[in-house]
Amino acid sequence: MSDRTSTEGRRAAPPSTPRTGWQGWIAFAGMLMILLGSFHAMAGLVALFQDDYFLVSKSGLIVNVDYTTWGWAHLALGVVVALAGFSLFSGAMWARIVAILTAMVSAVVNLAFMSAYPLWSAIMIAVDVLVIYAVTAHGDEASISGY
Repeated sequence: MSDRTSTEGRRAAPPSTPRTGWQGWIAFAGMLMILLGSFHAMAGLVALFQDDYFLVSKSGLIVNVDYTTWGWAHLALGVVVALAGFSLFSGAMWARIVAILTAMVSAVVNLAFMSAYPLWSAIMIAVDVLVIYAVTAHGDEASISGY
């Protein structure tokens, strides 16, 4: 009799994979992406409804477009980033790829928006880099995490 079957002939459960501390980082990355998506959406709504809030006029931006365009871009990106964060909890490879790509796009958009709101953009870029690190370095552990 094989060592994987019990004495009554039933098949025993496969050995479980040990949980590591990095599985929590994947969940943390998912939550950060949901938070980043919310922040993008807030920045987008501010740009749409109160464009005099920012430090420079539209001519002072790296990409010379009006704040209404930036508002819609941030709002759309916010929704995509938040959805990518939710999908990261599935542990699927496609979710990790989408999470990395959206975090990269978020970092580039924030770099382009940096002159309008420097501290906000710098913080968002730092969080994007943290998400990219967590997902690329330890994303394979998400598939066994059970999140």
